[in-house]
Amino acid sequence: MKHVIALDVGGTGMKAALVAQDGSVLFEARRPTGREHGPDAVVATILDFAADLAQEGRTRFGAAPLAAGVAVPGTIDEKNGIAVFSANLGWRDLPMRKLLGERLGGVPVALGHDVRSGGLAEGRVGAGQGVGRFLFIALGTGIAGAIGIDGTIEAGAHGYGGEIGHVVVRPGGPQCGCGARGCLETLASASAVSRAWADASGDPEADAAACAAAVDAGDPRALAVWQDAVDALADGIVLAQSLLDPSTVIVGGGLAEAGDTLFTPLRAAVTERLTFQMPPKVVPAMLKDTAASLGAGLLAWDLLSMEVTA
Repeated sequence: MKHVIALDVGGTGMKAALVAQDGSVLFEARRPTGREHGPDAVVATILDFAADLAQEGRTRFGAAPLAAGVAVPGTIDEKNGIAVFSANLGWRDLPMRKLLGERLGGVPVALGHDVRSGGLAEGRVGAGQGVGRFLFIALGTGIAGAIGIDGTIEAGAHGYGGEIGHVVVRPGGPQCGCGARGCLETLASASAVSRAWADASGDPEADAAACAAAVDAGDPRALAVWQDAVDALADGIVLAQSLLDPSTVIVGGGLAEAGDTLFTPLRAAVTERLTFQMPPKVVPAMLKDTAASLGAGLLAWDLLSMEVTA
């Protein structure tokens, strides 16, 4: 069975798979990232995991992987295969493609951004399948996005396309890690909701999931916190709608696990804000936390296709 290695490297854990050419998952595994041991240890863990996956493929299918794809957070240089910077993992200018290719015996390696890889998977085999233009938004510790066009992801001229989390929706608002104030992710990310709910409830351990549960229970404090986040997110979506005109907005990440508690007021808030724009469908992501690893596998297959046609 022909297959590729797919790796999604997160801040605390890695998700991996062996992926067939049609996008089906043949084998899955997870492993801690080990960032508490420092960036060098993280890199060693990634390389060891990839090598173990290659051996798994040889054992199961009697053949080595044809390629590998790896999705990482932070700033990346896809063209040159370099993980430029990751605050969570502590690396700078890491030649990921070269290191992984050498460890795997010279197989081709594709490097992708974690959220754009997730968006690619959602577009090809998830909630965006068959959709010509979509915007994928991941609501996690921060907020990031991906612009989908006819089954591909538009990364932009400098690799920053889709960074909706850093659209300013509340000028002069909370300080963002990027240096600006009032960025969308300071108001509508899971971590932002967690902070706001911890303050409102007086429970320093409260998080976004607890806020959603309190919303469902009718707690007026939770409803106020939740609506503030929904309003900010709707403002960001309408801005994106004016610029990009996607037919579908796919919302994933931890906060989307709230289901209708998020999507019902969000759809209403988006509709209220639209004037001349065509309303997008606002739908939940389908692939959950496996999207980025599956997207990494699709990038690997795309790389092989480009080599064949070159």
